[in-house]
Formats: sequence, C-alpha cells, structure tokens
Amino acid sequence: MAESKQSAEATVSDVQKKIRAAFEAFDYESNNTVDVREIGTIIYSLGCFPSQADLHDLIAEVEEDQTGYIHLDSFLPVMSKVLLEHKFPPIPEDLLLQAFEVLDKEKRGYLEPEELTKYMTQEGELFTQEEMDEMLTALADHEKNVVYYKDLINQLTIDPDM
Repeated sequence: MAESKQSAEATVSDVQKKIRAAFEAFDYESNNTVDVREIGTIIYSLGCFPSQADLHDLIAEVEEDQTGYIHLDSFLPVMSKVLLEHKFPPIPEDLLLQAFEVLDKEKRGYLEPEELTKYMTQEGELFTQEEMDEMLTALADHEKNVVYYKDLINQLTIDPDM
C-alpha cells in the first residue's frame, strides 16, 4: 500500500515537472505568468488536444480576473488533473487516416493545399487563414505543391510512451 502511494506521488511529481517545464518555456518575464494566448500551445505540447470549446473553458477556469495572463499557481493543479485523468487525448492515427481518405476522393495519397485549406477553414473547428498558411509552409511538398497526408499524420500524432 505504501509503495503504491509513493508511486502515485512520483507520478504526480513527474507530471508537475512536465507542466512547469512547458509553462516556463513561455514565461518570458520569468514571473510565473504566461499570456493567455500561449495556453493552447502549452496544452498541446503536453500531449492534450482539447476542442476549442474545452480550451476556452479551461482558460476561463485559470485566467487571472480577465487580465489576459495565467499564473502557474492557477494552471498547475488544473493541468495536473487533466494529465492524470488523461483528458483530451490525441485522435488515434487510424482515425486521422480515415478522415483524410474520405477527403481524398480520388485515393491519390495527398490533398492539394487549396482543398485542405477549404476543408480546414469551412468545416468543423475552423482554422484561420494565417494558421493554414503556417501549416502549409511547414507541411506541403513545395516541389509538387501537395500535402501528403500520411506524412502529416506522422507529424500530428504523438508517441504515447514519450
């Protein structure tokens, strides 16, 4: 019994170290606060993928009086609970592949940037044009002007053992 309690405490400690490290990467003034606009990136970097609505709710829970800043003391317990309860897991690789294959009606193995932009800015949780431009800059094969979605899936998925 004592051994499992120590193991649980070690797990919590490890989780909190990960959260602190991710948070501190965006704490540019070293005052244990980050701009609220960085929270999504921090959460994604920790392997959690909430919907925009869930992200908004989480921010509302931890933001300091609508100041636009989030303090580590508010964020740490909430994010620890999220990680320990495995909330907001990534979408499994096979489901992502199925989704891309539905969009790729001709079964080419790729989508053209214009097609992907149309889907991502008009369906589901919408991306902005700026987000699409950034993503396409990073992910498109610029010689052939296409996005190979299997390559994209490899970049979007996280090894759960990391």
